[in-house]
Amino acid sequence: MAHDPHLAELLRQALEGRAGISEKKMFGGVCFLLNGNMFAGVANHDSFMFRVGKDLEAEALTRPGARPMDFTGRKMGGLIWVEADAAIEAGLKQWLDFTARFVGALPPK
Repeated sequence: MAHDPHLAELLRQALEGRAGISEKKMFGGVCFLLNGNMFAGVANHDSFMFRVGKDLEAEALTRPGARPMDFTGRKMGGLIWVEADAAIEAGLKQWLDFTARFVGALPPK
């Protein structure tokens, strides 16, 4: 599944200045890691992926444009897709801060 390079660039810009960020090709797209842990990414043409963790997943899914991540025909708990337009409108940095509540608490890899 090809990703949209423009969406990846928007994530790069939103992550600029945040400590501990690295980038890796995964899932046919681009993932950003926080201290070595998968954090956010782009793996299709119209959505961002955010790792929110199972405890925050229900809260995340109440936000506009959010849906469960179903990558291989099975729901992947703790990971969600957010439609690009909805995430941009809400503010990518707000989504990244929300995601950091879970991923930022994980031990570094």
